[in-house]
Amino acid sequence: MLQGLYKFSFITGRGTGCGVMFATESGRLYGGDSGSSFAGSFTSADGVISAEVTMSRHNHDPNYVPMFDVDHIVLSFTGVPHGEEIHFEGGSAALPGVGFKTILTRINDSDAPPPGAVGPDGIGNGLYSIHIRMLDGIDAGNTGVMMLQDGRIRGGDAFFDYIGAYSAANGRWKGELINREHTSARAERPLFSGHEVGIGFSGTYDSDGAEGEATALAGKRSIRFKAVLRKLVEVED
Repeated sequence: MLQGLYKFSFITGRGTGCGVMFATESGRLYGGDSGSSFAGSFTSADGVISAEVTMSRHNHDPNYVPMFDVDHIVLSFTGVPHGEEIHFEGGSAALPGVGFKTILTRINDSDAPPPGAVGPDGIGNGLYSIHIRMLDGIDAGNTGVMMLQDGRIRGGDAFFDYIGAYSAANGRWKGELINREHTSARAERPLFSGHEVGIGFSGTYDSDGAEGEATALAGKRSIRFKAVLRKLVEVED
């Protein structure tokens, strides 16, 4: 059964890439990479998994060049297990002649902290974009996606996955997460490359998103950064 946190890697005629995907017990899919988000659903029958997701751009930095110059497109895939992996093939009517080959590889999230306490006025469950900017004069940043659901965090980007927990009430939230490398980031994200990074954060939220300041410990180096989250879609149970 497709369930839990996965790394996805894809190959198309236009290039390759990686990201993260979370599959829920109810058959929903949420994920993304450094430029796009994915939200959809899947079914399984006779050993074949059928999935349909909508790909939407979340990184609108003018310096970022997306692989595909269309947005909000529906992708359809079918896949079968291959050992510890699930191999998919598919495409989109919006991209005629462009085929996708995608491999899902399970990410172990059993060491994630337990979910935090979220009050009735807490931050809403959803798939969020996250845009990070380093502080203290460090010229670096990152973008990805983060799923917030009932006090737990799952997410990632083209190089890293995030697992963690948060608590929220009365417009303020705080939490902790672990940033881990699922694909070598040495050339693109040297600051965190090769490290399992523990991060603590606190900040504010509203119905549209959240923000906060965080401190990360990468090796022996302490790094401060600011993160801005924007809700992309509601997360269904």
